[in-house]
Amino acid sequence: MNTKIIIRSLILFLICITKINAQESLSIEEAIKIALENNYEIKIASNELRVDQTNNAIGNAGMLPTLTANVVDNNNIQNLSQIRIDGTENSLDNAKNNSLNYGVSLGWTIFDGMSMFAKREQLQELQKLGESQLKLSILTKISDVYATYYDLVQQQQQLSALDSTLVISNQRLNLAQNRFSIGKASKLEVLNAQVDLNTDKVTLLRQKELFINTKTLLNQILGRDTKIDFTVANIVKVDTDLKLAELSDLAQKQNPQLEAQIINKRVAELQLKQVKSTRYPTIRVNTAYNFGETESSLGFITQSSSRGLNYGFTASLNLFDGFAQHRNEKIAHLAIENAKLQIEQQNLNLETQLATAYQTYLTNLELTELEETNQAIAKQNLTITMDKFHIGTITTLEFRTAQLNFVNATVRYSNAQFQAKLSEIALKELAGKLDY
Repeated sequence: MNTKIIIRSLILFLICITKINAQESLSIEEAIKIALENNYEIKIASNELRVDQTNNAIGNAGMLPTLTANVVDNNNIQNLSQIRIDGTENSLDNAKNNSLNYGVSLGWTIFDGMSMFAKREQLQELQKLGESQLKLSILTKISDVYATYYDLVQQQQQLSALDSTLVISNQRLNLAQNRFSIGKASKLEVLNAQVDLNTDKVTLLRQKELFINTKTLLNQILGRDTKIDFTVANIVKVDTDLKLAELSDLAQKQNPQLEAQIINKRVAELQLKQVKSTRYPTIRVNTAYNFGETESSLGFITQSSSRGLNYGFTASLNLFDGFAQHRNEKIAHLAIENAKLQIEQQNLNLETQLATAYQTYLTNLELTELEETNQAIAKQNLTITMDKFHIGTITTLEFRTAQLNFVNATVRYSNAQFQAKLSEIALKELAGKLDY
């Protein structure tokens, strides 16, 4: 009998070891790396940045010449009748006429009121805006990775506490059954122990369900197969040295939303330059080399050909456009004013968010210290209560109260650590310094 038990235990042990080895050990650094490589929102933002980089070209700003090849071939069949100046008449049915012209032409705008240079700068600013938007997408998604990962860590800690209390509840039930069998306890004590054990099992099952679902959510954020199983770290490390003044300075320099508003103002200013450029003349030089061939069935010239170089320039100046120029400049000025207001609004929002998040951060740090003390006290109390319960000097109700106090204290401590970590993540995200 003992041999069978040993063999069975070894088999279960090997199964557990195999299952553990099959699980991926996922660190927060590895999770962030996978998210940067796979996440769909980040990929989309990266592609949008590539579009801005492609558009940022001097040709797109209108600084380069245009070279065009042209071919024009005209054919017609007509019934012709001619009366010449000397009175003679000629006529021909189904007369064929052909005209073929081909060549290349070069055109280049050499002055447009500096609009092309403003357009070039605007394209550069739009690329910076794309970079800022990509940074915002990355920070937002990495913040989600941090939050979900450490949510799993705190759930894992709570699972460990629930596993421990389940072991204690099993011991309590076995003790109650032994005491009942020798007549030292009533059936009621056994039933109460069984009910409490079942309650603990239900709580554990609910926690496992939440843990598995959160794993699925993290896999989705990482952009990979949601069925991949993995393990996470056991502890939550909170940065306790954050300073509001330093975070505020960093936010002014690195916050992607504020960066975007500043860039939008610069884009609006460059748009005004382009609008004002239409007050100046536009000068364009052009040249072409053309070939021409003509054939006619009737007339003084039945065949001719030509080739040669054409060159010149065109200049145009808007004299009056129904006050559209004045209207467009006024609209551009209003766009700049709105951009300034949006920067001020974003600054105010950023200061408010930092102040409130920092106060929450300080509160959560204090709560973490308090809950850590409470957990230590609850654990000590449970140990003493268990010893007394085994020798029968306290009631089952007192034992159960101590047991629940320990579980609740552990859950609160774990949650306090998680909330402090969330506060740290929120502050670093606002400051634009979230590590990735």
